[in-house]
Parts: sequence; C-alpha cells; structure tokens
Amino acid sequence: MNAFETLRERGYFEWCTNEERLSQVMNEEMVTAYVGFDPTADSLHVGHLIPLMALGWLQRLGHRPIALAGGGTGLIGDPSGKSKERNLITLEAVMHNIEGVKKQLAKFLDFDCGENSALLLNNYDWLSKFTFLEVLHDVGKYFSINNLIAREYIRSRLEDPEKGISYTEFSYVLLQAMDFKYLNEHYNCRLQMGGNDQQGNLLAGSDYIRRTNGAEVFGLTQPLLLTSSGTKFGKTEAGAVWLDPEKTSPYKFYQFWFNTDDRDVEKLLKLYTFIPINEIASIMTEHNAAPERRIAQKRLALEVTATVHGEETARSVINASEILFNPKIDFSGVSEETCNMLRQEVPYRTLEGVSFPAGVVGILTSSGACESNGEAKRAIRQGGVSINGVKVTDEKAEVDASTLICGKYIFVRVGRKKFSMAGLE
Repeated sequence: MNAFETLRERGYFEWCTNEERLSQVMNEEMVTAYVGFDPTADSLHVGHLIPLMALGWLQRLGHRPIALAGGGTGLIGDPSGKSKERNLITLEAVMHNIEGVKKQLAKFLDFDCGENSALLLNNYDWLSKFTFLEVLHDVGKYFSINNLIAREYIRSRLEDPEKGISYTEFSYVLLQAMDFKYLNEHYNCRLQMGGNDQQGNLLAGSDYIRRTNGAEVFGLTQPLLLTSSGTKFGKTEAGAVWLDPEKTSPYKFYQFWFNTDDRDVEKLLKLYTFIPINEIASIMTEHNAAPERRIAQKRLALEVTATVHGEETARSVINASEILFNPKIDFSGVSEETCNMLRQEVPYRTLEGVSFPAGVVGILTSSGACESNGEAKRAIRQGGVSINGVKVTDEKAEVDASTLICGKYIFVRVGRKKFSMAGLE
C-alpha cells in the first residue's frame, strides 16, 4: 500500500498541504520526513507517540525518518496551543533531556538499516550559529506579522492583558521554519509532520522554503487524540504516562493500555502498534465475540509495553498482573524480575526478626496484611487468606523457608483485592 494511504488508514492523517501530490511523490521516490521534539523533559510521554509512530511506519514502507531534537527551539518553547508563557529552561537542562530521549527513539526507529536509516539531529547545531541580525535580515522579512497575530492562540493571548505573549515565543515560528529549510537543503527533507496544533507552523515553514529556494515540500498533521469520553488521551489522575520506567513503572504503563475502553481499543491498535490492519481486524472479531475477555486490550498493552520496555519486561508485567488478579495462579514459576516489579506496586515490608518455619498469623501481622493477631485469625476462619497462592484454613499453619518465592519473598492475599508482599530484604 502507498505510504500516504497507510498513514490515512491507520489514523495518522488529519490535514496536508497537498495530499494528492504528496501521495504521488511517495509512490515515486523515497521521501525524507521529520518530526521535532522540544526536550522539555528527559523522557517522552504517550502524547509524543503518534507522530513518532507515523515516522516509524514511513520507515517500514521505505522512506527515511529524521527525529529532530529541539536543542535550540527548546530554549524558546513553542507557544502553539499554549494559553500562557512557558518557563524558559537552560541549555544544560536541554542537552540533559536530549540524552534521555535518544534511547527511547531507538524503540521506534531503526538507525542502522541502510539507505533509509533514521537520523537523530539537534537543531542547536545550526540555529546557534545564526546571529540576531542575520535572523532579522535574512529570515524575518519573509514572515507577515498580520498572519501571525491572526492565529487563534496568539490572538487570544494578545487580547488578555494578564497573559500576553513575549517576543521570544512570538519568534518561535521563524526558528521552526529555519529548521525545515536547513533539513530540506542538507538532507533533502520534503515532509514535516506534527500534531494538529502545528498546522500554522507547518504552513509557515513550507511557504518560507517556497519563497527562498523554490523547493516542493509538504506539511502533514496528526489529529489530537481524544478518548470516547472526550478527554485528552495519554493523561491519568497521576499526570502524563511516561516512557521512562522511573517516571511511569512498566506495570502502570501496561495497566494504562489494558484499561482502554472497548470503544477506543481498535483505534489505538492502529495508532500505537505495528500490527498489520488485517490482523487488527481479526483481533477485533475475536474480541467482539467475548468482550469480557479483553482480548484486544491485552494485545494492545502487550505490544506497546514490549516496544517501549522490551519483550521480557512486558511478559513480567503480564505475570505480575496475573498474580494480582488471578487468585488461582501457580507461583512456582514467578521470576525475580516479576517479584521486584510487584514490590513497587503493592504494600511491601521487610520481615525483621522472623525465623522459619513461621506461623501464618505472625506472617499476616508482620507483613502488614492484618493489624492484629485477632484480625488475622478471623480472616483465616473466613477462608480469605492465601500465602504464595495456597489457601490457608488452619490458624496454626506455618510457612517453611523452602516455600519462599525466589528464596526470599512471601505473597499474601486477604480477601479478593487486598494484596501485600513481605521479604527478607
């Protein structure tokens, strides 16, 4: 299938400067396309992934992607879609953030595959070489103030005396246009992509190139993704869903995708995975026959988690989920990685002063699963206690050291939903 039609079919298309012509060019030659990321943090989050996935698909279809780190533009901050002035960050912080993002990009793009290998560039390398006078003399004359202030996000801030917009942010569009021209002249880049809030910047960059060197270039935007309930996708009550496991644990990352609404899951499979369309159709057929099994959500969560965190970690997350939500799971094959993952997600205590064999009642109180011996005994009598997956019915039962998971962990379940861990360290 034509690469342009693939972008449309999977949901990566909302607007294009000239879709018919871009489709034709993609049929005839390898197109170099770029997406920019301003490094305002040392990790990407789920909100960054749609344009990045679009780049990944273009590469898989024979085109060349450029991931552009905004080492220069990140010092300014893009005002597009923002209702107030950004806080400026230092050059040191920008470079630190770029280093954090580099390894995440390699999860989606191949930087060593021959002619269409992905490139990672930093616009500080060329923007920092321009003097202020050069920008005013050679670039600024091509940009109409009338057109800039007609943009909704700029006009709304100009009309609010408590917000306003600084000359710094107002000039951002020039820098982005300079990026596009530089990439066009040095790497034959002909396509710039971004979210739909970037349409004005993409138009400005395409027009700047047309007026200066006459090259034929294109801009293409992806839609703002909303859930079926109308909320912005990628946010939780805790905030953004990050790709960095230190900011969002792999377990929470997996659960974010697993909890997808049935109404959204097919769309997200198309946008956030590299699964072919016909296979997604088969997944949805199976899912719709038994929605309660959440087949589509499981596949979505597995694919995205494996892409971002690796196949082994994704499998450990699935095992951790099984432990928490399947009371009948066999604990004999639980790995230490799964145990370490669970330690971060459930209440955990170190067992101090406990010698084995140890009474179950003491384990329940020492682990914090029960507040007192009396509460522990009542829970056992009511049949709601299990240790390492084995139901406990005798108040005098003991736990032998040989039954510890990975030689040091105890998993305690009280009732259906109360789960805790204890360990020797």
